[in-house]
Amino acid sequence: MISSSGSGLSKTKLIGRRMFVLNFAKAIVFTGIVGRLISLQIGESKKYKTLSDKNRFREWRIAPQRGIIKDYFNNEIASNEKVYQIHITPENTFNIDKLFFRLKNILNLSDNKINSLKRVIKKQKPWEPIIVSDNLTWSEFSRINLFLHELQGVEPIVSVARVYPHNSTSHIVGYVSKVSSKDLQTKAYLREMSVSGISVGKTGLENKLDRDIIGKVGFQRYEVNAYGKRIRQIKIDKGQSGQNYTTTLDLEVQNFSTELLKEKAGSICVMDIYNGDIISMVSSPNYDPNAFVHGIDKNYWQTLLKNENKPLNNKSVAGLYPPGSTIKSIVALSALENDIVSPNEQVRCKGVIEFYGEKFHCWEKKGHGYMDMRSAIKRSCDVYFYEIARKLGVDRLSKTAKQFGLGKKVLEGFLEEREGVVPSTKWKKKFIGQNWYLGETLHSGIGQGYFLSTPIQLCLMSAQIANGGYEIKPRIIYDKENINDNLKDYIDFKNNNPEQSITTEILLSNFKLKTLFRNQENINFVKDAMFASTNEPGGTSYRSRLKDKKFMFAGKTGSSQVKRFTEAQREAEIKQSELDYKDRDHALYIAFAPYDNPKYSISVVIEHGGSGSSSAAPIAKKVIKKVIERHEVRQAQINNLGEEI
Repeated sequence: MISSSGSGLSKTKLIGRRMFVLNFAKAIVFTGIVGRLISLQIGESKKYKTLSDKNRFREWRIAPQRGIIKDYFNNEIASNEKVYQIHITPENTFNIDKLFFRLKNILNLSDNKINSLKRVIKKQKPWEPIIVSDNLTWSEFSRINLFLHELQGVEPIVSVARVYPHNSTSHIVGYVSKVSSKDLQTKAYLREMSVSGISVGKTGLENKLDRDIIGKVGFQRYEVNAYGKRIRQIKIDKGQSGQNYTTTLDLEVQNFSTELLKEKAGSICVMDIYNGDIISMVSSPNYDPNAFVHGIDKNYWQTLLKNENKPLNNKSVAGLYPPGSTIKSIVALSALENDIVSPNEQVRCKGVIEFYGEKFHCWEKKGHGYMDMRSAIKRSCDVYFYEIARKLGVDRLSKTAKQFGLGKKVLEGFLEEREGVVPSTKWKKKFIGQNWYLGETLHSGIGQGYFLSTPIQLCLMSAQIANGGYEIKPRIIYDKENINDNLKDYIDFKNNNPEQSITTEILLSNFKLKTLFRNQENINFVKDAMFASTNEPGGTSYRSRLKDKKFMFAGKTGSSQVKRFTEAQREAEIKQSELDYKDRDHALYIAFAPYDNPKYSISVVIEHGGSGSSSAAPIAKKVIKKVIERHEVRQAQINNLGEEI
């Protein structure tokens, strides 16, 4: 029998052991806590200090201001204007749903807009502001300020946005719009910027220059309390505005040309024949690029898409047209350069010829009679050029056409630019999988068939004929460090030193020029024939001539067939004006001026204009006169810029 005293002793020992274990456990826990505190204070202090600072300091990024784009005379064609915006910082808002309900009544926000904003909030950090509206009227902005005391988290902001003063430059300048997921995928610098409200260039120069013109992001750094409220400003960096650019454009000529194309679909291009400066590049119809800056209205977007004349298409660089008879200058030059024919060799035009059972018609139904090369260019005889093309062959024609600017992109940086087509035997085999036929060579000889060109290519072709056959590269961004007047200096030297004994090779080497000819006399012959086409009776553009030598120009008309005439229509002598609008030929014209001392080339394309002589040449005449009148002003500007350099 165990005594009660023994039992008490056992209990005491048991409690003592338990207390020992408990105290030991407490000691271990205490040691662990102390160790962890030491670790936090010493080992991981840097980490948690950083986290603390992140909670204590907040940084708001500021969208930069885009650089300005100007014409050659410092007229702004893409600039910035003051806009009124409303920003919301979600963490400063007690109830986001109530806030949106209040804003809906004040600003007439749609449910779709509100839902879109809520989706943005979910993706962003709570302290990052979102833009509710980026283009408020002054009335709306004032109303927000009136109720600001009851709109927690709302901040009225006076900011800047892109503005385009002239619709005439819409296709050249392009437009900006909000950054899309595709933009983020293709442009790494946008991902690095990571700022709300930034716009990105979508087309034209805005796209081409975007990396440099977008600017450097700024920031505001604040200290905040436990509730995220700003206590004090730590640092502010306003960022850096984007780089400004000057173009080669003359806004006055651009606006003038745009007005001439009003109510018409087509293009006008004007180029300096020595340095490739683009003076004007009009595509019609145009559009309002301002409509895209803050998000385009759905109705306006549908109007643009449904317009059969395709106002969004930059026709100058992306419109593809058969060059028609404008190619005859190149066919003649190629035949001369390859010693295929003599300029005096004659071909009899009866109005039609037949090859392998197929009839090839001249535009002059009764025929032109006997034609040599000069008269054939002057009167644009199709039969003559059928015969010349047959002898020349499509491959040699193709080589010359490419040398003078056709079949390739010529304006660097315009993503929308298209190459066109200069057909050859290899081209057809590669892209169509068929052999070439002789009849196709004849069609190529008058700029039909597979031939496709852009207006800027035709302008370049004309420029390189006008300057005597020297390669130039079109440009639209002016670079005062690279005036690119080597060719002009060379031509001036030759004209001022006719008896200088320095060889052409030495001169070309010194002036870094590339020739496109074997015998320059051949180009001079073609230039003279183009003069005849415009300034001599019987020439296809004789009615559009300018008698004053100051403005006198040389040119070549063209018509590119849209729908082939049937034999019945030919017999009935159906006129272009009697056809449905969409079935009429495109009207084309190329020229250079002044003839005695060329400075500028021009191309005009009028969609469904019918005849180049009746539709395109009269417009070219007006533009040429305007450009020559502006030449002295431009030259004065060149001299001023030269003095700055």
